Amino acid sequence: MQHALVPILGFAAYSGVGKTTLLSQIIPLLKQYGLRVGLIKHAHHNFDIDVPGKDSYRLRQAGASPVMIVSKYRRAIITEISSEQEPRLDDQLKLFDQSALDLMLVEGFKLETFPKIELHRAELGHPLLYLNDANIIAIASDCELAIPASLVQLNINQPEQVAAFIVKQIRVGMI
Repeated sequence: MQHALVPILGFAAYSGVGKTTLLSQIIPLLKQYGLRVGLIKHAHHNFDIDVPGKDSYRLRQAGASPVMIVSKYRRAIITEISSEQEPRLDDQLKLFDQSALDLMLVEGFKLETFPKIELHRAELGHPLLYLNDANIIAIASDCELAIPASLVQLNINQPEQVAAFIVKQIRVGMI
């Protein structure tokens, strides 16, 4: 990734496996390790973070793009994208201020080339992604898997283990 200024690590899985759930558990753990963590999430559906009827929503609907909403607590920039193609991760990294980060986590963008942890739940019956993605460095699963020795198996139900793995990978320069 040309525009990744800090280590970048993705979480790849089919819908419903628990990417957001695991990320919401490991981010506070990574912060306890002293890491400053950013995140980019790819949505496959149309979404709106603005509330109908509010000024910023009305101004965006009137045609302003981008629209920045800012308070003393947070800032959001909403930019309309008119593209037939899915966004590329590297293009989004170019727009993301990484200057105060130690790690960029990515939810989704599973077809792009960057290090990823695959999430797998046996009861859902999805095929394993690592078979077609050489960028997967570990699999967090709820069961033992017969995987190559080059991959690390983690327990998806032990966020502390996943966080410790990530910190180790950063320290040895693997991500």
